Amino acid sequence: MSETTTSRPHRGKRAARATSSEPVDSATHAAAEQGAQARRASLDGMRPETLQRIEKAVLQLFSQRDFSEVSLIDVAKAANVSLQTIYKYFGSKETLVYAMLDVMLSRLAVRMLDHLQGIADVRERLRKTFWVMLDFMDKQPEVMQLLCTALPVQRHRNIQIYESPDLMQAFWGVFTDGQQRGVLNDRVSSKVLLDVFLGILGRVVQMHIFRRETHSLLDQFDELFDILWRAMSNPGHPDPA
Repeated sequence: MSETTTSRPHRGKRAARATSSEPVDSATHAAAEQGAQARRASLDGMRPETLQRIEKAVLQLFSQRDFSEVSLIDVAKAANVSLQTIYKYFGSKETLVYAMLDVMLSRLAVRMLDHLQGIADVRERLRKTFWVMLDFMDKQPEVMQLLCTALPVQRHRNIQIYESPDLMQAFWGVFTDGQQRGVLNDRVSSKVLLDVFLGILGRVVQMHIFRRETHSLLDQFDELFDILWRAMSNPGHPDPA
């Protein structure tokens, strides 16, 4: 059954609260955006092939070793660039990791927006969002390892992609639109739905890596999405499946 677009007046203020994206305070946003702009500007003069080698080195080193165990000298050697080059463009180990995550997750943002084009059905939008994320992590598990081991959670907002208006609009839009149409659970905020979404995704990917499983994460995509859908959908809405 397709999702209805009819509004539900009886939800009233509860729905308005639930669908609020509750943006971060301006000071936090400004600080993160300033850091992101500085990192983007620092890469303008770097040759693409050099950037690729550094990205590969960062993924390889920081996904296998603790953050404190990796030095900028290690990165320079693995990327076959001079230490002077690393300092010139990044200045510190933290900035280096943030900048590389900006690059990697920016590609994910572009892909996410591309795949969501033209999809109006709430369930299919959520399904496509989950598929793109799972496929990305399946093909690049080192990115998940980097996010989980190299950076504390409270520092994730320093990554530019978390402040990308285009990505956030598309991402929040999947949840808020689904709530407004009565398809996704509207008794919690869209932030909670995002937590559920990323919680299931993150746990599945992390344990897949930890267990050293060799099969693709997408092999059980339908089953995993069914679990996600039941966790996020409105219990009172007919299941289209």
